[in-house]
Amino acid sequence: MYENILVDREGPLAFISFNRPRVLNAMNQRTKEEVLAVLRELEEDEDVRVVIFRGAGDKAFVAGADVKEFVGVRPMEQREARRQLRFYETVASYSKPVIAMIKGYCLGGGCELALACDLRLASRDARIGQPEINLGIIPGGGGSQRLPRLIGEGKALQLILTGDIITGEEAKAIGLVEEAYPEEELETKTKELAMKIAEKSPVAVRLALEAVRAASRMDLQAGLEYEAVLFSLLFSTEDKEEGVQAFLEKRKPSFKGK
Repeated sequence: MYENILVDREGPLAFISFNRPRVLNAMNQRTKEEVLAVLRELEEDEDVRVVIFRGAGDKAFVAGADVKEFVGVRPMEQREARRQLRFYETVASYSKPVIAMIKGYCLGGGCELALACDLRLASRDARIGQPEINLGIIPGGGGSQRLPRLIGEGKALQLILTGDIITGEEAKAIGLVEEAYPEEELETKTKELAMKIAEKSPVAVRLALEAVRAASRMDLQAGLEYEAVLFSLLFSTEDKEEGVQAFLEKRKPSFKGK
């Protein structure tokens, strides 16, 4: 059905795999359009509770943008294409948790995709960076904005201005990824985390995403007020009643997303 990606399901987990191994899963326009189409489908599927991005093969998550598409593109054409697609913004505002499972190269647009995800898990020897400066350009998919918010301005500038590539273990040390595992453990650990999230109330998870994401857009007082509104809304849900009753009855809750 798709040319550049693979889509797999394991219970409540949906996997979107970038499948261009001959070019280290570099993203072109077609790939982004396919991913957006899948995300729209999965958003309507109540059985899917967590989405996981990964790369096909052993060498790359996403090694960046397909640079061939940059040749001869005029400034306004690039700006319009970016404005219409809103690829990274869609991932960053998705209604379900999105996890990046990073193995191999995760560079440029691939790193920016990981930054747009809610959680990032990497193999210890993954290769992560924003090397756009080596092409005479800068990150264009949110890297200059999301990276400093995640790891601080100094570390972000160090990566962006040098184009240096770091390992997954180094990325863990500076907070760029949440966890770094031996490569052979990465998939298992990612699934364990995703399943733990998938067992929670989908409504509470969605509002928790909204609350935390708002923290980077609002001052503290506005954020606290927004959190209070979302917290109160959850008292109208069946999942809240189920969670409270399960706690009192000392049993595992069965959340329905209502």
